[in-house]
Amino acid sequence: MGGYTWRRLPVTVLKRQRGFSLLELLAVLVVIALFTSLANLTVTSGGQDIQLQSTVYNLVDVAGYALDEAQMTGVDYGLLLQEEQEAGETIYSYLWLERGADGWVAPLSGQELFAQQRLPAGIALELVLEDAPMVELSLDGDEAEVVNPQVVFYASGEATVGWINVLQTQGGELLWRIEWDLFGRFDVLRRGEAEVEY
Repeated sequence: MGGYTWRRLPVTVLKRQRGFSLLELLAVLVVIALFTSLANLTVTSGGQDIQLQSTVYNLVDVAGYALDEAQMTGVDYGLLLQEEQEAGETIYSYLWLERGADGWVAPLSGQELFAQQRLPAGIALELVLEDAPMVELSLDGDEAEVVNPQVVFYASGEATVGWINVLQTQGGELLWRIEWDLFGRFDVLRRGEAEVEY
């Protein structure tokens, strides 16, 4: 019977892995910083577009709510578009009113929802109502003066028919158009093209 001998296999010594040098780490950090600053630049330049889109959709959503609220409570709601002068620049805004016994007043319920919304600088509003080609927006003036909304959402379920153009102040480029019919059905058009139907 032959003898079986055990042989010890040589253990392979693992080479020590080399780490990153300080120079390589610095190069990676510089690349990361560069990409981060480029991403921030992109987000910042698109930030106004996102804010404007949010404001447009907010107006449409709150208008739909105002029409529903008018039908449920029997109280008319109105949309008032305004322009104000601020540091030599015209800033556009809109707010909601409800018809009270003494005229149009701030809504008693849903004050956060119906709060005044301001558009970013460089953006203009143009209101066109059916049978009235252009409507002058109210300017900051005498606060004792009675202010009536340009667009009314009636308790009967009807609304003043028209549309709002959202434009760039310089050049007048159309960015958004919000259209609605007699029954308060809204269309949001980006640059005049249908996007979402409410």
